[in-house]
Amino acid sequence: MEISEKVLREVIARVVEETLKNKEAEGFKKDTDPSGILKIHTNTVKCEPFGGAEGVYLKDIVTLEEAPRMGAGIMELDHTSFEWTLTYDEYDYVIDGDLEIEIDGRVVAGKTGDIIYIPKGSHIHFQTPTTARYAYFVYPADWQSQ
Repeated sequence: MEISEKVLREVIARVVEETLKNKEAEGFKKDTDPSGILKIHTNTVKCEPFGGAEGVYLKDIVTLEEAPRMGAGIMELDHTSFEWTLTYDEYDYVIDGDLEIEIDGRVVAGKTGDIIYIPKGSHIHFQTPTTARYAYFVYPADWQSQ
């Protein structure tokens, strides 16, 4: 069976159209190389309210289909603190502001450009005296089901 050039062009056009729609639906700019390499334009990521916690905003930036082993997203905190127990390993890269991780009465403070590692099983308070915007990287990727 031979596929005509016209049919092939239509299929490619539909795939490109769907891909662009999906990227727009995510609410930020993401470039995907055919190799699987992703480039996220973090300055375009708009976070959404998370879990009913006041001053906490989040946006996952990769899907399980794109990155089945590691997850990533952007989180913003605005003069807030919230308690969390990690069921996954996490790295946080502070993009802007002051991120504090309180554990056992001690505070690990990160400033713009710092990276903080939080091991699985840690019971912490994410907090900031002002604001913080940071990228998080988690293993395993499906952190919400852990």
